[in-house]
Amino acid sequence: MPLPDFPLTVPWQRWAAQGFDLLWPPRCVFCGAETPGCETPGCDGAGRRRPAEVCGDCSRSLASGGSRCGRCGQPGDDDPCGRCGGRTGECAGLVVLGSYADAVRDAVLRAKRPAGELLAAGLAALIVERHGERIRGWQPDLVVPVPMHWTRRLVRGTSAADELARGVASGLGLPFRRAVRRSRRTVMQNSLPRSDRRDNVAGAFRAVRRVAGRRVLVVDDVTTTGSTVAACSAALLSAGAAAGYAAVAARADTTDVP
Repeated sequence: MPLPDFPLTVPWQRWAAQGFDLLWPPRCVFCGAETPGCETPGCDGAGRRRPAEVCGDCSRSLASGGSRCGRCGQPGDDDPCGRCGGRTGECAGLVVLGSYADAVRDAVLRAKRPAGELLAAGLAALIVERHGERIRGWQPDLVVPVPMHWTRRLVRGTSAADELARGVASGLGLPFRRAVRRSRRTVMQNSLPRSDRRDNVAGAFRAVRRVAGRRVLVVDDVTTTGSTVAACSAALLSAGAAAGYAAVAARADTTDVP
């Protein structure tokens, strides 16, 4: 049961946090195990409440994807890799928490459900923990979620991309903005052959807020070919954004060039 995200700078606030953690020990949002906390109970090491607790075992299993290309997100030690050759297209860089399999797949699917906000916050915290240095090197000005069409949002009741982007923005200390919207409903990407996915989302997004001259980090839960984050970046660039980058919780790895 996390407390609100406020600075623990006043002694009574730190004492309250310690008492809270004593009565309700922090637990991992993924497996429910108690987490030890840091030197200041209930904080993230920077004087702020943790938005979501993640135990060491879950952290290792969810963020153990190994080295990846920083341009296309494919597994491997080379950056850029031989498959993409550094051809960034609309999206100038991509970071991935892990492969869309096993524990990561389970966590992402659970985060997509109503009341999955804490799970999304946990995944976001791990993205920042693992890739924060690279993302900060891109110098983004704001964080934007891949938008869900309003009809799909109405049926599902939540948007994992929204919650992930909100958590990543909080962890990086950047503004969260819904600066892209879907201009048309598209077929679900996972129902299409990989060769058809880029055409499916081409022109499906448009920037709805002023992003001219700004460097934007686009956040989504899963990518396979990179078509969706590329289409969002294209919409932002068309609206005058200086650059588009992407961070995703999981990648369905293939040997194809994105």
